[in-house]
Amino acid sequence: MIQIEDLTPEAFALFGDVIEAGTAAKTFEINDGYTTRVHDLFQPEVRGANARVLVNYFLGRPRPLSVSMLECHPYGSQAFIPMQPHNWWVVVAEQPEFDALRVFRARGDQGVNYRPGVWHHPLLVDQDQQFLVIDRHGDEHNLQERFFEQTLTWGP
Repeated sequence: MIQIEDLTPEAFALFGDVIEAGTAAKTFEINDGYTTRVHDLFQPEVRGANARVLVNYFLGRPRPLSVSMLECHPYGSQAFIPMQPHNWWVVVAEQPEFDALRVFRARGDQGVNYRPGVWHHPLLVDQDQQFLVIDRHGDEHNLQERFFEQTLTWGP
């Protein structure tokens, strides 16, 4: 049985950044004091020929809470920032191996930024949920996938 972990900056450090207001290096007031800027939450990384940062909008739909594959993006980071206060799931591994899987329960006010080359499962949500996704575009093919013979399942 898998142990579900809370998503914290310390627990997720091997895989990338946790994006939340509390992890900001600096906050300061702008716009005559009507806005607090939470500054420098993460740094998108893009590598390769004609690489640039993309800003996307994803609508995640519920799927079974089961994992039988992972993907990674070797040429760029990939950030998922929820636009609604619904909890969601983050599945990662140091290596694309079934026994290396780690499952994090992310709060609706937490996003993640996967570093380039980090193995992760595609978006997993319990209900329809919108995400701002910051990704990479470039000439190189930026997707690798690994499929497992086993399936990890959790939840109701």
